[in-house]
Amino acid sequence: MAVEAAIRPEPSRPSPPKPVYPPDFERESSLFCHKQIGQWTEDDARSLLGQPLRQRPAYDDGKTVNGRIYAFADPTSRYKELELDFDQKTGTLRTVFVYPRNMTWQECRRLWGAKVAAADAQQGRTFYSYLNRRLDVLVDATGKVMSLGLY
Repeated sequence: MAVEAAIRPEPSRPSPPKPVYPPDFERESSLFCHKQIGQWTEDDARSLLGQPLRQRPAYDDGKTVNGRIYAFADPTSRYKELELDFDQKTGTLRTVFVYPRNMTWQECRRLWGAKVAAADAQQGRTFYSYLNRRLDVLVDATGKVMSLGLY
């Protein structure tokens, strides 16, 4: 009898429920976060995205700290991660950075056009700023998109 009790499997425990995200977030996490600029606080971001993976200071052009940038995993797995930049004075979201898994500059041009200002960046990279939308794109020397900045 004791042997039977020892080999009986324990009742299975239910898995924790999968988080439910707003439909707009599930569709396109970067655009959802972009719509939160000027509204979200760090607490709002944490309530949707959980704890940040890391954080770093944000600097103005004079190299003075003027905010904080938090990196979050993208629960939709569309992007490697999402970085959210919060203004030091207001505490609100001001910029969203996303790191695509596989996106090319050619895809960006198909999606958003070519009305851009281009600037050389370090290590053979090119920084494109769209003139007709609040979007910056950093592209490596091979044409792979490294990051998108939405402001």
